[in-house]
Amino acid sequence: QVQLVESGGGLVQAGGSLRLSCAASGTIFHITVMDWYRQAPGKQRELVARITSGGSTNYADSVKGRFTISYDNAKNTVYLQMNGLMPEDTAVYYCHFSTPYNIYQGQGTQVTVSS
Repeated sequence: QVQLVESGGGLVQAGGSLRLSCAASGTIFHITVMDWYRQAPGKQRELVARITSGGSTNYADSVKGRFTISYDNAKNTVYLQMNGLMPEDTAVYYCHFSTPYNIYQGQGTQVTVSS
């Protein structure tokens, strides 16, 4: 069973940057979309950024202009570059890879932004 492993989370001051990575342990065929979600304590999980197999991207309004999602096909890895971090970005961040047959999810990585 292929697994997704996130990394790159941590503690950062407001205004700082982090780069999250999500690597698949093996090859996943027929990926349609790759997503980054986040879930803050007491809040519902929300979609932060999406990239399709064709390279189209979408972002939550709250992160537009600050976050950038990208994908390295050769490394089977999706990235989330987060700039201008704010305390309200504090959450556990999860990656999802979707195919027509399955959804793969990582274990999450904690991002904490101090004011």
